[in-house]
Amino acid sequence: FLNLTLVILGADFDDKLGELKQYGMDEIIYVKSPLLKDYYSDFYVKSITELVIDNKPEIILIGATPTGRDFAPRVAKKLNAGLTADCTGLDINLVTRNLLQTRPTFGGNIMATIITPSSRPQMATVRPGIFKRIHREKPNVQIRKIHFEFTEKDSVSKIVKVINKERTHVNLEEAEIIIAGGRGVGSKEGFKIIEALAETLGAELAGSRITVELDWLDADRQVGQTGKTVSPKLYIACGISGAIQHVVGMQNAEIIVAINKDPNASIFNIAHYGIIGDLHEVIPVLIEELNKIKTES
Repeated sequence: FLNLTLVILGADFDDKLGELKQYGMDEIIYVKSPLLKDYYSDFYVKSITELVIDNKPEIILIGATPTGRDFAPRVAKKLNAGLTADCTGLDINLVTRNLLQTRPTFGGNIMATIITPSSRPQMATVRPGIFKRIHREKPNVQIRKIHFEFTEKDSVSKIVKVINKERTHVNLEEAEIIIAGGRGVGSKEGFKIIEALAETLGAELAGSRITVELDWLDADRQVGQTGKTVSPKLYIACGISGAIQHVVGMQNAEIIVAINKDPNASIFNIAHYGIIGDLHEVIPVLIEELNKIKTES
């Protein structure tokens, strides 16, 4: 039997703690400080390290976000623990209580499962969006609030100014429909037909790594091992071969549709629906039919 504790660091989460009970944890620890309104790496490291020493958990999971990727290895160093980064699969051996940590390796060509049987805590960062959210509220979830008296002098860094980047797109991790293109799109110009389908469906545009390397898409639109991990309701892969490096980033989509002229493309192995054909011929027909449906309704 394993107890699950959620640790939150911040300044203004008091009103949201009740909402978090529905996700299956046994306890919520809220580390509160006015200075935790912004991210200070050394404050996160100090807080979490002290919590781990006091509570002695067997497993620590941290989101592999830019913030998580920054402070997780520092916490691991403080605790003299190993850290498996960017996991895309997790399981637990209930006999040994070892965490089975699965992640792509060797350029994404194989999936490795890593265990740390001889030391505790077991630490891993986990790809955001790789697991589906499960609603499983437990009765009597305990909430502990811990107030840390940090001062700016306690940090080696100082936040002088926060500049919010203007968003022109919805975050891919939050998108319900994603239309993604790969090498088979052919060119930056060829992406216009992908964009047209995305506009018709009210979807977000994405691509495989090669499309970013060729400057057909911006880096924040990349899905895959070195990009975003997404789990939309609908994912349409256009001209994408289905290499494991891309698949690990989108395999949890509810419905996957693949369009590819190669009938042996690996993407068809995970697709729920497949269309064999030239995407530049197939997509205009799809757009036409979708527009007809919209007009009729």
